[in-house]
Amino acid sequence: MSLILIRNHMTKQQKIEKDKNAQEKILDAARKVFTQKGYAATRTRDIAEESGLNLALLNYYFKSKENLFKIIMREKMKGLFGVLVPVLNDTSLSLEEKLQLIAYNYIEMLSKNPDLPIFVLSEIRNNPEGFAKNIQASKSLKEAHFVQQLHERRPEIHPVQFLFSLMGMVIFPFIAKPVFVSSGLLPENQFAMLMEQRKVMVPVWIKIMLETKTINI
Repeated sequence: MSLILIRNHMTKQQKIEKDKNAQEKILDAARKVFTQKGYAATRTRDIAEESGLNLALLNYYFKSKENLFKIIMREKMKGLFGVLVPVLNDTSLSLEEKLQLIAYNYIEMLSKNPDLPIFVLSEIRNNPEGFAKNIQASKSLKEAHFVQQLHERRPEIHPVQFLFSLMGMVIFPFIAKPVFVSSGLLPENQFAMLMEQRKVMVPVWIKIMLETKTINI
């Protein structure tokens, strides 16, 4: 290979790496700004400033705020629902095993991505129909093996009642953490310990709900 070809190849590789680094900087900035401000209040200029790159470069790589948001939203939804759907549909697992896995996996994932619930809840509030369509929530839940198991165990109770309780027990602590920490009710260094405990406690609480006789309404 001639020296010119080697140099051209190296230059091309350097450009690819430079482009990749710039795109990741923009995506990192977009994750932060969208989480803080939400879609409507965010400007592409805000993202460019956060990334330390100019606006022209952002437009070159991603074209628009909408395109950037779609990428980030897909990431967030994959993170939030990616740990749920496979477990819900695993026919080899008992109901109790699914409860344990959902609680454990969600708390693990949210501990690594504590801003995730706020971001997703913001979009659910602003665009519930679009959000549900994107994640195919209706189909995913209605056809889930988990729902069938719940119905067989407690046919008089709507399965969504259990899902409300389960997801609330797992997700709400991460939403409420700033309030409890800033008020002094919960030292920052104790939160992780409490979440480890909830990995065991949440399935126990849901199991009690399954086994407790309810009053007919």
